Amino acid sequence: MQKKHLIALTLATILMLFGYNIVSSYFYEKNRAALIDTDSEVVKNGNEENDSNSAQPLGEKPKAIIDNATAQIEQVQDVEQQRLEQMNSAQ
Repeated sequence: MQKKHLIALTLATILMLFGYNIVSSYFYEKNRAALIDTDSEVVKNGNEENDSNSAQPLGEKPKAIIDNATAQIEQVQDVEQQRLEQMNSAQ
């Protein structure tokens, strides 16, 4: 291979890598912004739950937290049971 072909190939490769880097960083920033928005929504929802717990007396807080967790677990189990029933009826 001649030197001028090797130089041209090297320059083309560098330009392609540079373009890939620009495109990749654009999508990375776009995804990062979406993740930050999602995280802020989770924090807002978490603050609402904490506000409802902070309105209760100190002695009731642990019970309220356990009751809340138990209710969420029961909801998930109900949904799982419904899905299992749907899968069994589909077969």
